[in-house]
Amino acid sequence: MKQYFVYILLCSDKSYYTGITNNIERRFYEHQTGEDPGCYTYKRRPLKLVFHESFNDVNQAIAFEKQIKGWRRAKKEALVDGDWHLLPALAKTAKN
Repeated sequence: MKQYFVYILLCSDKSYYTGITNNIERRFYEHQTGEDPGCYTYKRRPLKLVFHESFNDVNQAIAFEKQIKGWRRAKKEALVDGDWHLLPALAKTAKN
C-alpha cells in the first residue's frame, strides 16, 4: 500500500513550508539541496523537518495539506509541537 506524507519544514527565516510527498526522505533532500531554484524553500535554506503525518489515501493527504496551508502560524506551531488539543481553541480565536 502506498503512503503519502504531509510535512512541514521550518525555514532559516523562521517561516514554514507545507508540502506533500510519497517519499519524505527524498523530498526533504531535494528541498535541502536546492534542486528547484523556483521553490519557496530555495533561498530559505537550511531547513528543518519539524512535522510529518502519513496517509494511505492521497486525497486525505491533499486535503490535510490544503487545510494546514490555510492556517495561521499559531495553529501550525501547535501542530508542530504536538499540541493537537489546542487546535479547536485556536480556530475559535481568529479565522484560521
